Formats: sequence, structure tokens, C-alpha cells
Amino acid sequence: MSGIDQRATFYPLQIAVLTVSDTRDAATDTSGALLVAKLTGAGHVLAGKAIVKDEVTEIRAQVQTWVADPAVDVIISTGGTGFSPRDVTPEAVKPLFRREMDGFAVLFHQVSLQTVGVATLQSRAFAGQIEDTFMFCLPGSNGACRDGWENILALELDSRHKPCSLAGMVPRLRHVCA
Repeated sequence: MSGIDQRATFYPLQIAVLTVSDTRDAATDTSGALLVAKLTGAGHVLAGKAIVKDEVTEIRAQVQTWVADPAVDVIISTGGTGFSPRDVTPEAVKPLFRREMDGFAVLFHQVSLQTVGVATLQSRAFAGQIEDTFMFCLPGSNGACRDGWENILALELDSRHKPCSLAGMVPRLRHVCA
């Protein structure tokens, strides 16, 4: 049966949060703050937090820095996934993927359909793996970040989720889903 096995051991992941925005700063980054609160509230460790402009080179540089850091298991970004001319997160990140996680976008849109209706089509949320680091790219709204965390990531990043979770694919935790 699918769900959280409360008898199993919880292994916290080290998660970095990247906000992509031309207008947000530390005081106004509500979606990044929401993700930090959600992941730390779930027992995970905040491995890093940054805000970068909607520029391919800035996004890539921060992502590559965290991918090279063994203290980062997962990266979650917020912002830059829409259709405005400045939204370039997919163009910055997808070329770095060695594997795309097509199912994440499908699940995100199913969840989002319940809260924003067909406006979910305006999102290019996506996920994949860069080397051994998983990356999830969410829209910049608080609602989208809440939907993505509460309905997908909270479960999939919890080592107690059965039959298995992505926590078991993190190199230091591969024994979890053995």
C-alpha cells in the first residue's frame, strides 16, 4: 500500500532552495520562504538558499555550484517557469539534466488543475536529475509551491514513503529502498 510507514526511519534530505526572480529579494521572497518552512517543518535540512535573476547564466551557475556540493541532495527552484519573455528556468536547467522526470510535470498539473483550473497550462513546472542531484522546478506563486510540496514532494522526498521514495536514490541513502 502506498503511503508513509510511520514505523520506518526518517532520513532527512539536504535541500537547497533557489528563487528565480527579477523582482524578489530576501524580504519579499514569499515562495522561497514557504518552501524553506515546508521542508524544515518536515524534518529536512536547508542546505542553501539563493535568489538569482531570470538569467540563464545566473541560474545555471547557482545550480551547478549546488550540484558540485556533496552537502546538497536536492534542489527546489521557484519561479521562471511561465511564458513571459523573462521566464527562462527551463532553458537554463534542462540542458544540465542527465535524466528528466516526466511524471513530475504530469502530477504537478493534475494537482494544480484542482486549485487553479486550466490556468495550470501556463506553468512549465518540471524536474530531473543533474548528476546525482534531483532538481524540482516549481512556478513562483505561493499556491503552486504549496501544491507541489504538499501533494508531491513531501511524500516523494520522505524516506518512509512506501513502496519507495526518491530519498533512496540519493547516493548516501541508497540503502533505504534496497
